[in-house]
Amino acid sequence: MLARVLSVLLLCLCAVDAHAQTTAIRFINDWKWEGQAAPLLLALDRGYFDAESLDVTVAPGTGSVNTIPQVASGKYQMGSADINSLITWRDKHPETDMKAIFIIYNKSPYAVLGRPSQGVTGPLDLEGRTLGAPRFDGAFAQWPAFVVANGILEDRVTVRDVSFPDREPMLARGDVDAITGFSFSTYITLQNSGVPAEDISLMLMNDFGLDLYGNAIIVNPEFAAEQPEAVAGFLRAVVKGFQETVANPSAAVDHVLTRAENSDRDIELQRLVMAVGHHIDTQEVRNMGLGDVVASRLEKSISQLDSIHDYASKPTAGDIFDDSFLPEYNARLLHQP
Repeated sequence: MLARVLSVLLLCLCAVDAHAQTTAIRFINDWKWEGQAAPLLLALDRGYFDAESLDVTVAPGTGSVNTIPQVASGKYQMGSADINSLITWRDKHPETDMKAIFIIYNKSPYAVLGRPSQGVTGPLDLEGRTLGAPRFDGAFAQWPAFVVANGILEDRVTVRDVSFPDREPMLARGDVDAITGFSFSTYITLQNSGVPAEDISLMLMNDFGLDLYGNAIIVNPEFAAEQPEAVAGFLRAVVKGFQETVANPSAAVDHVLTRAENSDRDIELQRLVMAVGHHIDTQEVRNMGLGDVVASRLEKSISQLDSIHDYASKPTAGDIFDDSFLPEYNARLLHQP
């Protein structure tokens, strides 16, 4: 009888100890819940974070630039942010050694969108016109580099600070001549605002002189130092979310719809398919696996940004990206054998 009691007590203590070892992580997304957020939400709903002993809560964001100070402050332990804005942010805040640990968009979705019917089909058509751009837009953060790469006379472009909700309707009405945004979000929202596809000129910055990575998962440096296993476990779970999303986007998008009130399934699936096909499932990712960078390519983008931001101390790829939390190569392959 005593042995049985002791056995029950031991099981209870083990359960309490396992619960005590669960690590809480608050994650902030770059934007509201749209189709492209499916990998994160799928991983959450299917219990992949729970399996890593993580208690993960996720929150929608207000822009991929605005995520950075919120993670730096510790309000959130991790988040999705524009890696290029992280480069410039670190230069202004050298006391905070915050790094990216997982690349979400291997090719950046940053774009300038115009309308041929309003005379904007290419970068030089922007001269003498008005560009609508939200202040915390990751695409607008790269506007100065886009200007330099394409020889645009910047003083001939009027930049108007607009809100995220007003951006596409303003271009649809002709209140502005072009806008910045993420391709899969802005392009489809613009169509939904009544602009036909044939009247949208989509200028992906990666196709016009800028070889940039896009959003990345960033981590608060104090949290990373104190909870390295939790950070690694988070990435293991996220990788599964990406692999399953790419394998079946139609099923994955349902994890978004449960959180996006009044969303349209076809629209969100279009966003997700566009994000996967253009920015996630690339040849580089197929070769090296999800989440990692090619150091020489990241160094090149740092140099491109240096030409306009004039760093106080030019960083290296290792200063910006930490690959030590990534799962091993075979586990990160996009298309599992």
